[in-house]
Amino acid sequence: MHHHTDPAMKACIEECLRCYSVCLSTAMNHCLEMGGEHVEKKHFTLMMACAEICRTSAHFMLVDSPHHKHTCAECAEICTQCAEDCERLGNMEECVAACRSCAQSCRSMAH
Repeated sequence: MHHHTDPAMKACIEECLRCYSVCLSTAMNHCLEMGGEHVEKKHFTLMMACAEICRTSAHFMLVDSPHHKHTCAECAEICTQCAEDCERLGNMEECVAACRSCAQSCRSMAH
């Protein structure tokens, strides 16, 4: 039996892909348009890192790699940081929600 037929993993893959998409498009559209704090290196790098680890975690689960536990653990950590930073800047509710939801899902997959 393949893991990705497991409903929890399937849900986590979907959360990761959604968060990847939301983080990347928010950074590229909203943040670049807003400028200022939104494009400061620390915040922008965090958003790019978050998008990439979400994509990587989804990939590891899709290929059924036993290493997905590690990528999911890291993903949960980065998503949590990203959610906090986006909340700090304000007016980024969609990104905050996607990151929180993904972090929760990844945390459960990491165990």
